[in-house]
Amino acid sequence: MARHRKTDFASSGHNGGPTLEDKPHMPEWGLGGPGNYFAWKAAHRRAWRSVGHDTMLRRAGKAEALGLTYEEYVLEILERGIYLQAEDVQRIAAIKAGRRSRRARRHL
Repeated sequence: MARHRKTDFASSGHNGGPTLEDKPHMPEWGLGGPGNYFAWKAAHRRAWRSVGHDTMLRRAGKAEALGLTYEEYVLEILERGIYLQAEDVQRIAAIKAGRRSRRARRHL
């Protein structure tokens, strides 16, 4: 499809913006059907909002003491059911190594 210059449009009421065909609409669940998208979205929201303030502060303190972010610490609890301790050196190192690889992929 050829791009038109603003001067090519002589009709009244045209704002000179891009044509609607330039950028197709992408639904938030991607190209496939919604499937379980909304169920997973609701479950994710419940998992991250279901803890009390004191629990959140306690987990944040433990995460900081281990050198992890709050999200990394909580994901370990949610995904594996493991409450990391200082003795879990290998697992903490693996989480930090994953952090570096995710950061490198983001900057590509």
